Amino acid sequence: MHKKEKLKEARKGSIHAFNDLFALHEKSLKSYLYRLLTNRQDVEDFYHNTFVKAFDKLESFNGTVSQLKSWIFTIATRLAYNYLNTRKRWDLNAQDVCRDSLVNNPENQKIFMGNVIQSRFNSYEIREHIDFCFTCISKTVSLEQQIALLLREVYQFKVKEIAQIMGRSEGKVKHYLLNGKEVMTDVFENRCALINKKGTCHQCSELQGIFNPKTEPQRELIKIQMVKDAEKLTKKELFLLRQKLIAKVNPMESAGMDLHDHLMQHMKKVSDLD
Repeated sequence: MHKKEKLKEARKGSIHAFNDLFALHEKSLKSYLYRLLTNRQDVEDFYHNTFVKAFDKLESFNGTVSQLKSWIFTIATRLAYNYLNTRKRWDLNAQDVCRDSLVNNPENQKIFMGNVIQSRFNSYEIREHIDFCFTCISKTVSLEQQIALLLREVYQFKVKEIAQIMGRSEGKVKHYLLNGKEVMTDVFENRCALINKKGTCHQCSELQGIFNPKTEPQRELIKIQMVKDAEKLTKKELFLLRQKLIAKVNPMESAGMDLHDHLMQHMKKVSDLD
């Protein structure tokens, strides 16, 4: 059955037809929700709630099949926003607090290594960790800026679509994007040792050494375009390369999914972010 026909059937009340259409956006929607919620169980709950609410309100959707994705993201974004709006935004040193807790606490090390090593998803790839780091840093800017940046830079929505999804004016969205980019660009410039020799964060190299001790860290790093061009590009251009890399990573399907999820949950715990 063609997508247009499925949409007609769904509007008549066919949950199976709507499920087929909704499933087309499962990967992108779940990865988006994870970057906002940083908890896999929450992702499943919000994904399910988005489906239920979208199906219940389907008769109010007057758009085409091509506009369905934006409408679904609107519902998911509003649900996530209402949940996150009253919660504490992350401190810039959240990753440092997590690292120190693991390095200086043998019990935490034991739990970490036990949980991760026994997992099927314990591989470490620097590209995936760059995505992990981006998620952490994006939670330090305002929730509005984070949502706008994700929708525009990672999921390729247009400003007009983002304005509709967020229920804000296009001018506001442009403001969120400009300010969010500036803040995060400066943060990465000061923290990331991959793009600045004076960067204070060396987690990529440290974890590479722990999980891939037989590989040459610098050889792995140089495979990343962002690292290759670090000395000749501006920090804004480097941020753009980072965005392109992240857009190709799905945190819900990465080889190091359990490794990064454990780090994320431990970070929230020791930083009092739950």
